Amino acid sequence: MSADFHFSITATDGAARAGIFSTPHGKIKTPVFMPVGTQATVKAVTVEQLNEIGVQIILANTYHLYLRPGSDVIQRMGGLHKFTNWKKPILTDSGGFQVFSLGDMRSVTDEGVIFRSHIDGSSHEFTPEKAIRIQEELGADIIMAFDECAVPDDRSYIEMAMERTHRWAKECIQTKRREDQALFGIVQGGIFPDLREQSAKFISSLNFPGYAIGGLSVGESKEEMFRSIEIVNAVLPTEKPRYLMGVGTPYDLIEGIRRGVDMFDCVLPTRLARHHAAQTLKGRENLLKSENISNPEPIDISCGCYTCRNYSRAYLRHLINVNEMLASTLLSIHNIFTLTELVRNIRKSILENRFESYVNSILKGLSA
Repeated sequence: MSADFHFSITATDGAARAGIFSTPHGKIKTPVFMPVGTQATVKAVTVEQLNEIGVQIILANTYHLYLRPGSDVIQRMGGLHKFTNWKKPILTDSGGFQVFSLGDMRSVTDEGVIFRSHIDGSSHEFTPEKAIRIQEELGADIIMAFDECAVPDDRSYIEMAMERTHRWAKECIQTKRREDQALFGIVQGGIFPDLREQSAKFISSLNFPGYAIGGLSVGESKEEMFRSIEIVNAVLPTEKPRYLMGVGTPYDLIEGIRRGVDMFDCVLPTRLARHHAAQTLKGRENLLKSENISNPEPIDISCGCYTCRNYSRAYLRHLINVNEMLASTLLSIHNIFTLTELVRNIRKSILENRFESYVNSILKGLSA
């Protein structure tokens, strides 16, 4: 790991870990939830609002930024940090999940993926080398190896995709040039225990500065997801950060941390906000329901976010009902705060050796 990057575990409570991951743009206290800014912005929320919430790190998407405005444009503008005015750490994914989600609009070879843009149908190719070069132009602190996220439960295909992911991981290491970026490897293997273990062992052998668990939260059962996490984390080195990709409900955060995960990301908080839903520690609520027409209470009377300190359910329902943009902003602030505050409090409970009692008190009132 470069001298600019260092991960230390401050405390443990069972398998749960509280740590600090140092990067060129600041220290990240883990466990951490990372809001997703797909197109170099967390939807409907300003940088100032993210800072007020206490967000430590955000994500941006390689596939989308490659297409618009182009990674070369962002490089000329000084990289993502200057382009977005976000001064804290940034993580970029490799674009693999988005490319493989294109279905019939892409074809996979051992060299990479040829795909058509969802915007204009133009043809493009991502290889491990190209995915790294794009991320180096974008300039995030943490970048991801190019992998194949195979979601069908066809064992033969998942095994082939896993082996391809392993080859591509080595190519990504060979391609990477920037010392001010940490390249994380990604473990695949679907829901098959032996493949997950095999992938975790291989990716661990490449000595990445951090490791991601990919290919989960894509339709498998909770039991299958949690079992896969346990298998992988039993193999991954304890002294490196562990990142569970694409997971972002309170229940999944709790169960992931319980199994030794340090980092999480998900588009869910802002997506729920755009669909009139508030995320609370009792579950999701649709604020458009008629019962909120004259409700003077905030979304959550115990929540300390800007939205709950200043606005009623009645006002939020009105904004939704008349299709005002502010509704998405206020709900996004609340939803991101809910997850950020949850992991903040979980970290505190780990440091104070009361993790299980704390999360069990939350789980009693929380639906999965």
